Amino acid sequence: MASTSDIRKGLCIRYNNDIYKIIEFLHVKPGKGPAFVRTKLKSVTSGKVLDNTFSAGHKIEDVRVETRSYQFLYSDGETYHFMNTDDYNQIALQESALDAPGLLKEGEVVTILFNTEDAMPLSVDMPASVVLEVTHTEPGVKGNTATNATKPATVETGARLNVPLFINEGDKIKIDTGSATYMERAK
Repeated sequence: MASTSDIRKGLCIRYNNDIYKIIEFLHVKPGKGPAFVRTKLKSVTSGKVLDNTFSAGHKIEDVRVETRSYQFLYSDGETYHFMNTDDYNQIALQESALDAPGLLKEGEVVTILFNTEDAMPLSVDMPASVVLEVTHTEPGVKGNTATNATKPATVETGARLNVPLFINEGDKIKIDTGSATYMERAK
């Protein structure tokens, strides 16, 4: 058993007869009244996200997990296929287990969390950032740079995001997988 002081991003807990992964959390200590922890939980079975508030000191049941490195092979529809980098065994996961499936490039190495009780895969942790090539974007309008102006762009995986006006087709850009936003131009 853990308490609310043990809550951190990525922790898997058992809540309402399901296993949830903590996506975001915030410890709140109001001036009046008891402290509490506001969390955003994602179900590892259905992918549904819910907001929940735990009072300070509340006991939560954490799930013991094991992490393994897997390489993304390919996807067919909503099923994503991965290969263990140690023993070359392959597994298939549904799209709901992934946080940012649109940013997953073939050959990318990810970390998959497994429940130690029944060896079932719980979720896929992407690297903090990925480098992808821009396949389509409109040319930037010259002189429209007084503010942080952005334009839509499509990357090689098919994902769409906003990039600065100076990014052109063929440029490689670094993308934050947590928020699916542009970080910088890659070398």
